[in-house]
Amino acid sequence: MRRLVVLAVCLLAAPVSAQDEAGDLARAAGKLLETASVQLDEATSARDRVRALTQTVQAYEAGLSAMRAGLRRAAIREAQLRGQLESRDAEIAQLLAVLQTLTPGQAPTAFLHPDGPNGTARAGMLLAELTPALNQRAERLRRDLSDVEGLRLLQQQAAEQLQLGLSDVQSARAALNQAMANRTDLPQRFTQDPVRTAILIDSSETLDAFSSGLTEIAADDVGWSPPDIDDQIGSLPLPVRGLVLRSAGEPDAAGVTRPGILLATRPGALVTAPTAATLRYVGPLLDFGSVTILEPRPGTLIVLAGMGVSYGEAGQIIAAGTPLGLMSGLPGQDGADALSTRGEGGGADRSETLYIEVRQDDVPLDPQTWFSIDKDG
Repeated sequence: MRRLVVLAVCLLAAPVSAQDEAGDLARAAGKLLETASVQLDEATSARDRVRALTQTVQAYEAGLSAMRAGLRRAAIREAQLRGQLESRDAEIAQLLAVLQTLTPGQAPTAFLHPDGPNGTARAGMLLAELTPALNQRAERLRRDLSDVEGLRLLQQQAAEQLQLGLSDVQSARAALNQAMANRTDLPQRFTQDPVRTAILIDSSETLDAFSSGLTEIAADDVGWSPPDIDDQIGSLPLPVRGLVLRSAGEPDAAGVTRPGILLATRPGALVTAPTAATLRYVGPLLDFGSVTILEPRPGTLIVLAGMGVSYGEAGQIIAAGTPLGLMSGLPGQDGADALSTRGEGGGADRSETLYIEVRQDDVPLDPQTWFSIDKDG
């Protein structure tokens, strides 16, 4: 009888599972993806297709990011609930074993307390008080089991929606590629001289040398009065959704240091102009891969290196938010990676990198003092 009481008290002392909130995030992300799908349909007939498709791709990226986070939280919460249930298995089995020893077929003395009738009465009263609490605990365990089943169903439904979102964002990117190829409405500040450009590339061994000679490749420069960006310095949006992988001056695995920052991004992520600027250079350069150099104001250059697809031509004047290109790689289409419970902060699913450098009068500046860095990417 005492053993039964001890086991019952242990069960009642177990923590109650918290109200699950992981599903809310996944459902909210699903609404974001539905909104992005509507935007994709509307973008096909929009007058400014580039802007509409840009907003659509960004909406998909935000929705997919939220969906991944919601799925991970749901998977983690499910694992926690399963762990709690499994941790109670041994105690529940012990309790059932003790209850099974109290069978009606045994002698009446089996129900007597060693302290006599008074002890038996007190034990009976204690068990009578514990019975409702035990029933309540059992109901909580049943509710936890129901939560586990609900989370599993939520993950299955969200994975299907994630797969559709991945397919739709690929369609939006393809449409954006076509729209950018057909675009002819951007004002032209200057014409790039291909011979001078080739000479500059061949003679430049560093990004410093190339940047300092950029004005030499421009022909027929009509000039441009850019908007004042002084009040935006420090709060400019990052060109792409990502996490800072390496800060300015931080050595890489080979011990090489660079004055810019390195962002870890997802494959196919959209890169946009953080501010209005002139495209000073677009194309391959040294070992940086595809490079885009922006000039938001005289003497200031923003260098972006590492894109898989680049948009625009040198000499064009672009507005803030104009698409500059897409990161390399194709996102997974099966959604399996989205169900991973590994943390976002590690950047394991951000396999592409974008290098960002800011230069003022040929002097490198720390980009983190120019851009608003979101630690969650």
